[in-house]
Amino acid sequence: MPGTSHRTTGLLAAAAVATLALAACGSSGGSSSGGGAGAVKIGLITKTETNPFFVKMKEGAKKEADAKGATLMTAAGKFDGDNASQVTAIENMVAAGVKGIMITPSDTKAIIPAIEKARAKKVLVIALDTPTDPQSAVDALFATNNFTAGELIGKYAKATLGDKPAKIATLDLAPGVTVGVLRHNGFLSGFGVSGIDAKASAQATAPQVVCSQDTAGDQAKGQTAMENCLQKNPDLNLVYTINEPAALGANTALKAAGKDKNVLVVSVDGGCTGVKAVQDGKIAATSQQYPLKMASQGVDAIVDFAKGGTKASGYTDTGVTLITAKSAAGVDSKDVQFGLDSCWG
Repeated sequence: MPGTSHRTTGLLAAAAVATLALAACGSSGGSSSGGGAGAVKIGLITKTETNPFFVKMKEGAKKEADAKGATLMTAAGKFDGDNASQVTAIENMVAAGVKGIMITPSDTKAIIPAIEKARAKKVLVIALDTPTDPQSAVDALFATNNFTAGELIGKYAKATLGDKPAKIATLDLAPGVTVGVLRHNGFLSGFGVSGIDAKASAQATAPQVVCSQDTAGDQAKGQTAMENCLQKNPDLNLVYTINEPAALGANTALKAAGKDKNVLVVSVDGGCTGVKAVQDGKIAATSQQYPLKMASQGVDAIVDFAKGGTKASGYTDTGVTLITAKSAAGVDSKDVQFGLDSCWG
């Protein structure tokens, strides 16, 4: 902070670490690293501490913060959907004097009041990966276009199935979470379902969808959801999944039912485990995104803001690539080797 002595800054930094450690009691992690006395302080709050996506995001943020001489403070929820821990982390980081906070919101609506309070104190708030609802609640968004990610696997599924009538199971995230809605609706749009609104706040439906289940992006819940859908519609032939853990759970259920060779499974994320699952034939295609890029660009934006630069605003698309071992006519994609070279986790 301008005009603050090195001694005071050091005490604040120490207090910040202690505060975030307390916050970690209500979340799955909290830490401070990089920089020194007088360094720009940056906060990173992820949905969880252990998900490889967020591990890579944290890695990217730390690497860039170190390169810029900034101090990175981190915190996370105990589980996907843990809004209370994220609220506490925002409050603690603001009290510690951060210039900006990057957050992957667990509850895209419930987090808004905490974000508003931070912004009122002149803290730059950037959403990573998952848009808030509304998106304008933050200063900026650095993320994959999740609707496009869904569209890519929808187009791939349509091209692969051809004229065969589709009987689709969607293994979704949770009601009302923007990233889940965008991927789900993008998938249906890419598959050719008409009337899909890219800005809709609710999941679209379609006659081809014979079963929909929420999984919270969890592998065990993905398996249970797939088992439920198979009981309801044993002849389904296409499965959309919110992410690769859910897809791997679906594969386990399909294999147990002797249907894993007859059902097309598509997903989103592009983590190393997911790409290897594409290589092994457990997932037909996945849309790969780039969490390290999101975080490093977010750090740069906060450092620039802290040093009097332009305030980040609007949406920055960090890219998405369809990864598959078997390309489909008319659908842009990269092979498994590209996916392995670019994957995370």
